[in-house]
Amino acid sequence: MKDRLLRIVDDQNQVRVFLARTTMLAEMAHQCHQTSPTASAALGRVLTAALIMASDFKNQDDFLTIRIDGGGPAGPIVASADAQGRVRGYVTNPNADLPARAPGKLAVGELVGQAGYLEVSKDMGLKEPFSGRTALVSGEIAEDLAGYFFYSEQIPSLVSLGVLVDTDISVRAAGGLLVQAMPGASDEALELLESNILNSGQISTLIDSHEKLEDIAAIIMKGMSYSIVDSMNLEFRCNCERERMLSVLASLPYEDLDSLKDEQIEIVCHFCNTRYYFNYDEIAARKSKSPGH
Repeated sequence: MKDRLLRIVDDQNQVRVFLARTTMLAEMAHQCHQTSPTASAALGRVLTAALIMASDFKNQDDFLTIRIDGGGPAGPIVASADAQGRVRGYVTNPNADLPARAPGKLAVGELVGQAGYLEVSKDMGLKEPFSGRTALVSGEIAEDLAGYFFYSEQIPSLVSLGVLVDTDISVRAAGGLLVQAMPGASDEALELLESNILNSGQISTLIDSHEKLEDIAAIIMKGMSYSIVDSMNLEFRCNCERERMLSVLASLPYEDLDSLKDEQIEIVCHFCNTRYYFNYDEIAARKSKSPGH
C-alpha cells in the first residue's frame, strides 16, 4: 500500500477531488523527528495538505511551503512539497504532547493553538513567490486550510485530514481529502458529496480499512459518474546534501572558522533531522577552492 494521490473529476465538471494516502511518509517523518503521538498527527496533517496542494502545480519544478503557527506547545509547523509528490517538514517542538480529548481523538488543535496563522508560499518560477496568509480557525489543520482556500483564493473547499496513531505510537494510517467546487456546480452535487463524506467517517479510518484508494474514491463519489484523471506516488524526501552544507560553511569568514579550529562541527537539517559532521581542514580546503580565494 504505497503512498499515492488520486485526482478525480466528475463527468459533469462540477467538482474536483484530491484523495491521498500518506501513511508511510507520515511514519517516516515520525521516525526522523521522534515526534510524540499528537505531534505526529499534527505534522502528518500538514505534510498531507502540502502534497495535495502541490499536486495541482503545472510545472515539475514548482513547489510550495505551508507554515502554521498557532502559538501552541508544538511551535511552528512547516512542510514543503513539490509537484513530483515529494515532501519534507518538521514540527518545532516534536516532543510536545497533550492528553487526548477522548479515546482516539488527539488534541491536535490544542497542541497547535488557535492564536496564529496559516501561511502558504508558492514558488512557481516567477520573480517573487506568491504568499497568502489567513488566521487560524481551530488549529486542527483541515478547517484552517478550508479557511485559507476560501479567504485567500476564493475557492469553496471541503478538507479532511487525518492521522491514526497506533498503540506503539507509530503511524498506522494517514491521508487527506480535498473537494473543490467548480464554477456552476449545482447544490445537489455538492450536497451529495458532502453527505457521502459525512457518512463515510474519518479519512484516517477509511485509509486504514481500504487497501485501494480507488475503493475509497467510489465511496466518496457514490451516486456520481466520475473519472480518475491522475495518479502519483508520494514520499517523504529531503533535498539536503552534505556538499551543500559544506559550501555554506566554506562561505564563512576565516575569523569565524578559526574559532572552530579544534572542534567537530555539526549541522542538523530542520526538515529531516539528518546530522552532518565536518572538521576545520575540509572546510578550509573547500574555501581555498572557492572563487575569490
